[in-house]
Amino acid sequence: MSELITADLVDLDLSATTKDAAARSLAERMVGAQRVTDLDGFLADVAAREAQMPTGLDGGIGIPHCRSEHVSAPTLAFGRSARGIDFGAADGPADLIFLIAAPAGADDDHLTILSGLARRLMDPEFTAALRAGDDPAAVAALIRGEEPAPEPEATTPIAAAEEAAPAEDDAPFRIVAVTSCPTGIAHTYMAAESLTAAGLAEGVEVTVETQGSAGFSKLDPAVIARADAVIWAHDVEVREKTRFRGKPLVDVGVKAGINRPAELIAEARRKAERGEIAAVPQGGDGPADGADGADGGSGADSAHFGVRLRTYLMSGVSYMVPFVAAGGLLIALSFAIGGYEIADAKSVADHFVWGQADSWAALLNQIGSAAFGFLVPVLAGYIAYGMADRPALVPGFVGGAIALTVDAGFLGALVAGLLAGAVVMAIQRVPVHPTLRGIMPVLVIPLIASAVVGFLMFIVVGKPIAALQSALTDWLNGLSGSNAVILGVVLGLMMCFDMGGPLNKVAYAFAVGGLTDPTDGSLKVMAAVMAAGMVPPLAMALATTVRKTLFTKTERENGRAAWVLGASFITEGAIPFAAADPLRVIPSVMAGGAVTGALSMAFGCTLRAPHGGIFVVPLIGEPFLYLLAIAVGTLVATALVVLLKGARRTVPVPADEAEATAADARVGATA
Repeated sequence: MSELITADLVDLDLSATTKDAAARSLAERMVGAQRVTDLDGFLADVAAREAQMPTGLDGGIGIPHCRSEHVSAPTLAFGRSARGIDFGAADGPADLIFLIAAPAGADDDHLTILSGLARRLMDPEFTAALRAGDDPAAVAALIRGEEPAPEPEATTPIAAAEEAAPAEDDAPFRIVAVTSCPTGIAHTYMAAESLTAAGLAEGVEVTVETQGSAGFSKLDPAVIARADAVIWAHDVEVREKTRFRGKPLVDVGVKAGINRPAELIAEARRKAERGEIAAVPQGGDGPADGADGADGGSGADSAHFGVRLRTYLMSGVSYMVPFVAAGGLLIALSFAIGGYEIADAKSVADHFVWGQADSWAALLNQIGSAAFGFLVPVLAGYIAYGMADRPALVPGFVGGAIALTVDAGFLGALVAGLLAGAVVMAIQRVPVHPTLRGIMPVLVIPLIASAVVGFLMFIVVGKPIAALQSALTDWLNGLSGSNAVILGVVLGLMMCFDMGGPLNKVAYAFAVGGLTDPTDGSLKVMAAVMAAGMVPPLAMALATTVRKTLFTKTERENGRAAWVLGASFITEGAIPFAAADPLRVIPSVMAGGAVTGALSMAFGCTLRAPHGGIFVVPLIGEPFLYLLAIAVGTLVATALVVLLKGARRTVPVPADEAEATAADARVGATA
């Protein structure tokens, strides 16, 4: 703990006025302390995390945080702002800012320390001491826990709850809760502390299971059995949902657990009084439909079928993407070293020469091909997993492997995954004798479901899907002229509509699926998808450069980062702009993406890498025309954004923004 924060990492007079500037100021201290190896790379990771969900909390607290490969050791920097900085909290700006940096492979001990800080932030005595401190060394010691904040009763909410627990014959209303967030470092534990403290105030016994990066200890089954209701405050899937079967459920995003715990407890009481015991899903371990980072949410069972289907498919795609990135980029690198003919090289297990570049290229190609070979089974397996939890993994993977065997490909994986999940969910609804329940998930369900899914894939649906896949492949190979342009327009619109959301992922998964058995048509689709996906952040970066006065200072800073994000094919770099002004930004970037997708297809550009942006240009067919397509689409989107924003801009630019703009102009003129 002594190395987590030092006096050098404390700024009691933080002068930054925006969250990006605050993150940069604190990150520079981390660089000076040799805790961060690449400032811009780390800040890009912080911005990507911030784009998922604002990190401001009620009570004047901002906790930007992320895991990053550019962090050498778990580190915490603290800044105190006199003016306050907007981190998206409902109650206004934050004056206490904690920048938490965790290495990509941080160990459990360090993550536990970070989670401990998150819990302490819910203590008003602790935050008051931070606001009153005037010595960086003393504040650092306070944060490390070496100088505890004054606590008259010397109890945490959890300890107080244990002390105040009434006798068993006068048992209180009992709630079990699960909290989790995407990073699993801060929000997870703050929500747990907030719910526990609110339960103490309401006379409710709240027991929380935190499913964070430091792992999780399961709630005692006896505690769950005694509970009157369940609260899930989460932004990632709750693990092992079926433990909570038969209990009233309140299902919300993690920030709701932090910001309005009393309301959640009251809602849980109401549901229990009304006897709503069917709200917990009967199976599945995928993301809850309400877990989108918003404060609200609903039980998965009450969601529309289309919403649940999207969740299942996104679960499979999210697990498939790492295989795509690893395998595809290894294959792309092998082509860069040894040329496209390296795909026909002999097995390196039989023939490998240490001093030959071709042998190394063949090695990379064959490793990448092995990783790519998992795409279809992983997609099918985790679609099934998202539907029906771990018992569905085996039939899902089996169905995906059969889809490969019968040449049903990507479409076969979708069908196999849905079939496996549906079969397992059907089996789970069959009443069984209590003595058989222990072997159901590990033996009976995988056995029966695998047999059923295998039969359906081999005998019933496999061949028709394979025929459809073959027809789709032939259609892609035959694309030319207007047909290719129309497909490029559709793919461009999908990539730019939600910028990392479901439609974007569907278009991307469609393109990647074609790379498992690459043809000229599928390589054109991959090129169009990546080109269109680069347009939104590049367009916003250009717009903030050419018309600064149309954007806030924060947006201009985001625009600088968007250059790198766009060039790297990280479409999410445009999300802050779309969130701030969706009616003008989204149609503009969709138009630009459609133009780029159409031009890429019309130019006949091809791409063998599933990711990489401008860094894989050497692997692109017709690279100059490809860059031209991206440039034209970026210009179209930029022009539309500037036109639409300029037409409605009637509010004067704030003085500090006008001054900043003038300063930027003077610097540009000098340059």
